[in-house]
Amino acid sequence: MGKRRAAESLETSVQDASPAQKKARTGEHTKSSSTQANGVNAGEGLDRAKGLVQAEVADEDDAVALKSNKDDAPEDFHSAQEDVEGVEEELEEDNVDQTEDLDRQSKPIEGYRDLYLDTIDRSLLDFDFEKLCSVTLSNINVYACLVCGRYFQGRGPKSQAYFHALEDDHHVYINMQTKRVYVLPEGYEVESDSLKDIKFVVDPWLPRQEVLKLDQEQKTAWDLMERKYVPGFVGMNNIKANDYFNVVIHALAHVAPLRNFFMLEDLASRGSPQLAQRFGTLVRKIWNPRAFKAHVSPHELLQEVAQRSSKRFNLTEQSDPVDFLSWFLNNLHVAAGGSLKKPGSSIVQRVFQGALKVESQAITARADAGDRLRFEDADVQTQTQRFMFLTLDLPPAPLFADAVDPNAIPQVPLTSLLTKYDGLRAQERLNTRVRYRLLHPLPPYFMFHIKRFSKNKFISERNPTIVTFPVRSLDMSPYVEPDPAQHPPGEPIWYDLVANVTHEAIKIRDDSVEGEAERKVWRVQLRDKSRENKWVEVQDLFVENVSADTIFTKESYVQVWERRKVEGKSGKGRA
Repeated sequence: MGKRRAAESLETSVQDASPAQKKARTGEHTKSSSTQANGVNAGEGLDRAKGLVQAEVADEDDAVALKSNKDDAPEDFHSAQEDVEGVEEELEEDNVDQTEDLDRQSKPIEGYRDLYLDTIDRSLLDFDFEKLCSVTLSNINVYACLVCGRYFQGRGPKSQAYFHALEDDHHVYINMQTKRVYVLPEGYEVESDSLKDIKFVVDPWLPRQEVLKLDQEQKTAWDLMERKYVPGFVGMNNIKANDYFNVVIHALAHVAPLRNFFMLEDLASRGSPQLAQRFGTLVRKIWNPRAFKAHVSPHELLQEVAQRSSKRFNLTEQSDPVDFLSWFLNNLHVAAGGSLKKPGSSIVQRVFQGALKVESQAITARADAGDRLRFEDADVQTQTQRFMFLTLDLPPAPLFADAVDPNAIPQVPLTSLLTKYDGLRAQERLNTRVRYRLLHPLPPYFMFHIKRFSKNKFISERNPTIVTFPVRSLDMSPYVEPDPAQHPPGEPIWYDLVANVTHEAIKIRDDSVEGEAERKVWRVQLRDKSRENKWVEVQDLFVENVSADTIFTKESYVQVWERRKVEGKSGKGRA
């Protein structure tokens, strides 16, 4: 197209208005065309159409010739309308060309695809917290800024991430769901091998072969600060008072079948509830061999637990680990696809659920002819109950200190507590005499709850009795009813300790009461199967090795035992 002479103004060369006024006239033409379609005077539309033709060709060198011949323009309105339509087609082509120019600008220039990647600060990245926009608190379409680590929503021209890129000059963002990386405000996607470590840390997925060898091969890793750690034995952040939560999650993360299921199963594609998905993510992060830091934070799972439990379990108030364990296992069973009526319908029940025979007999009494009280034995009622963990009752603690050794702590062997389930010793519960006996098949994992706390109307009492036990080779055959079809009679059924949750009472000064109050401290002791007879104790962020000979010296509260696989005559392992 021709250009106007610089010595002349736009209005002088075409005797018309400025480009802004041309745009207004184009809008007027659109309105007039629609008005003509509704039966308005066609002559008025013709005049406007002629004016539009003149305005659009005003920038051409032959504009004067067009004006000299304007009196010879056809009077047929349809001919003028064709000219207008031609101008509109040219305008549309110009818009398409401009759009193509914008598309080209939205793509990185060849050779500059790694632009801004040097601004990423991995030391500030923490993907353990709940994925909420730091401005809108929305969990929809959340991106993480790889420069400062904050979460923002969206990446469009009106999104919070877009404004953050313009205001703070932070340009690299990752979608927390798709793990795709973008540069803002340009908006193009970055594909670089240097970002693979970040995408892996967002949600670490290990190959199936590596997951199955976690308990066989010893691994040592280092974080960004060159701190050494062992995957699976990492600290867990105690945000305020969630140590009860931490010890339970650690114990469950070392139950091999449960751990492998949640590390390998894609629960998001199955549409599983967030409780199962977030637990799986936390377990994968605990066993992550390429973590940026040597600890994890359970914040994301804690938020889901608090919401589902109606804030019964949260991060600001300490709860009982057994109460949380019972609630969590039942809800995790449902979240993993389990049925409320069908036993063994989820991985949780297949690992922990067992059967128990309960024999109950009512105790009745009446006066005889001599007004003497006589007890009569009623019929024995037998029923089968299923359990996820067994409660073991401690003997009453002595009321007075030992005269010889005032600091002596009472002790009791674990096998004495297990006699509750031998089916021989009856226990009285109100007006009922009860006997318990385990039934085959025994579960692959036993969980014992050693009942230490009892509450009355006024205070909560603690029994400090120490329970002694071997860390390996606990024989459970004396407490199960014989069944030759399930297990040969007389042969032992060995279980080995996997995790031991301990309690410690620390006295602190409390101005609300006289003297000192006790604060509960929870720890978990975990067996490292990749190293022979090695144990690790975890208390929040503190991780240290402990001797297997001192495991029983603390107040055990929850224990997890694994059934040992025994080689049968056919050479196949029998659980």
